[in-house]
Amino acid sequence: MSRPNAHGGIRWHWTTPRAQAILRRRSLSEILAFYRELNHLPQEEPGVLLGYSTSYISRVETGSRTITDIGALRHIAERLGLPPHVFGITDDADGDHRAMIQFGESVLRLADIARQAGHAAAAVDELWPLVARLEAGAADGHADTDVLRLLARARVGLGVALGHVLPEERLATAARWTGKGVAVARRLDDPTLHAHALRHHGNELRKAGLHHAALERLGRARDLSRTADERAAAVILLARAAGTAGATKVFDDAVAECRSLLETASVTPLFSEFTVHEVHLRGLAATGRTRQAVDLLARSPAPGLQASPQWRIISAITAGEVLLRRGGRDAAAAQMRSALQGAELHRLPHQVQRVVRASDSLPDVREQAQNTLARLRADIAA
Repeated sequence: MSRPNAHGGIRWHWTTPRAQAILRRRSLSEILAFYRELNHLPQEEPGVLLGYSTSYISRVETGSRTITDIGALRHIAERLGLPPHVFGITDDADGDHRAMIQFGESVLRLADIARQAGHAAAAVDELWPLVARLEAGAADGHADTDVLRLLARARVGLGVALGHVLPEERLATAARWTGKGVAVARRLDDPTLHAHALRHHGNELRKAGLHHAALERLGRARDLSRTADERAAAVILLARAAGTAGATKVFDDAVAECRSLLETASVTPLFSEFTVHEVHLRGLAATGRTRQAVDLLARSPAPGLQASPQWRIISAITAGEVLLRRGGRDAAAAQMRSALQGAELHRLPHQVQRVVRASDSLPDVREQAQNTLARLRADIAA
């Protein structure tokens, strides 16, 4: 029989609720029994793996023998692919582990702040090294729950940041990274994290043009949500995806729920009266209800302090599209030009591509957009 290799990749079984309960009790006998059960091993096999006799390991499993030597416990942790602190050992390596977790949390916070402030490229630069470090650690078997939770969030964060700075033809890359975050999150007993990953993955799938998959992920994220804030974050993205897909009933229901949630959910850069209005306006236009879109445009709320530069740019393009349908060419051109200036400043090529598509009847705006896109593509290539 081949021996299990503790360093053959991420050991998902240590992240299950049952395994986490065993690890919290720091019971070596339970840990060994669980490891043997999980890998369908005869009683002699853990002894071979750890370098002890079968009878010795048997006594440890039954609790008639205890191991207290720090060196022996560190050796067992290493062979089973566990961090030393599960046996109460605190050493330099464990200190490095805690420092890495703290560092990773800081990087995620700073990257999110940078992205919300309109500096998604800076967020990508911050997140690449963190993701690479976490991926390498997971591949080496260092995959306790804290590391996996951080890895899931880092993968999602990287995908979202890439989704801002990549042109449309490369947005599948962003969706792949958020999908890798979902793959980790769904294995952890953390519905909030799973819903977070699904929300962002669904949104990147929408941007990549995979509408059915986007609606499915966002519907699951909504159903997993436990608070008004989580549900609001999922439902506004569901409304956005449904409008893009032309799924009128899903769109109308989601917008109605967004309006209801404005009374209970917190105002965030993603969810506010301003962003709900933009999603509603864009979805009405996408589902062929131009007259309703024009009426809604006349009731546009102020952006407010929470509105991010990206949402202001998105809103300007949507307003320009609706104005064009109404026949207001000059006003539409002004909105599009304003959006182009912001999109170039914040390096948002796919928003420029929206302007290119929308400005067929505005040749001067279209030429400006094409020139802006060429500069952004050259910047990405460099």
